[in-house]
This record gives sequence, C-alpha cells and structure tokens, in this order.
Amino acid sequence: MSRHREWDPSCKVYVGNLGNNASKNELEDVFTKYGPLRNVWVARNPPGFAFVEFEDPRDAEDAVRGLDGTRCCGTRIVVEMSTGRRRSGRGVRRSPPRRSRSPYGRRRASLSRSRSRSPPPRRSRSYSRERR
Repeated sequence: MSRHREWDPSCKVYVGNLGNNASKNELEDVFTKYGPLRNVWVARNPPGFAFVEFEDPRDAEDAVRGLDGTRCCGTRIVVEMSTGRRRSGRGVRRSPPRRSRSPYGRRRASLSRSRSRSPPPRRSRSYSRERR
C-alpha cells in the first residue's frame, strides 16, 4: 500500500477532529456510501485525523459535502479535500487572528506600563477623512 502523501490529490479527502480511538473499519463503512475507496489511512501518533482516497474525484467531493460536520467515531468530524500541506492543530478550524484597530498597535499596552515615555504624536483629522 502506498503512503497517503503519494495518493491522487483530486481523490484524497482529509478527515479531522477524530477521536483517539477512530477505526479504519468505521471510516470505510461511512465513506464507502459515497463511492468505491482506494485507501484509508488513520493517524496513530498523534491521533485525531485520517485520509481517505476515493477512486473517483466526484465521489470525494460528494463525501466532503455530505459528511463535513457529521458525527463519526464518537465526534463531529471535519471533512474537506486534502490540500497536500501540513496542518497545525488537530483538524480544528481556527479563525484568523484579529487585528487591533488602534493605529498604534501594541505600543498602546506598553505605554500604560511605563509612564516615563511620552505619548505617540497625534494624527491630524485629515487622516480619517482620507480613509473614506
């Protein structure tokens, strides 16, 4: 059997947020409903994700639409087309970090800790008018 990194990316589906005891047989049972499978690989160290390869890319897309957010192996799973890139985290979708609206960024917090610094220069009002 080939390694999951060598599988056809158009047929490869990432399954995330699996519990620690996810079984290959349970994943095969769930995903076979969408079409014939070539391979199923379940991560063991660290656990929590798997890859499923379909024979047809259309079946892979149907499985993503049908199974994303459903319960499998005891948890609500994330199912998406594999991108081929490594992930940080374990299938948990994270929103991008929020940016401060303050024009001074992080300096605002450091000013409150140290009173010896002078405040940053004020910007003219024309700056806010130009942003429209």
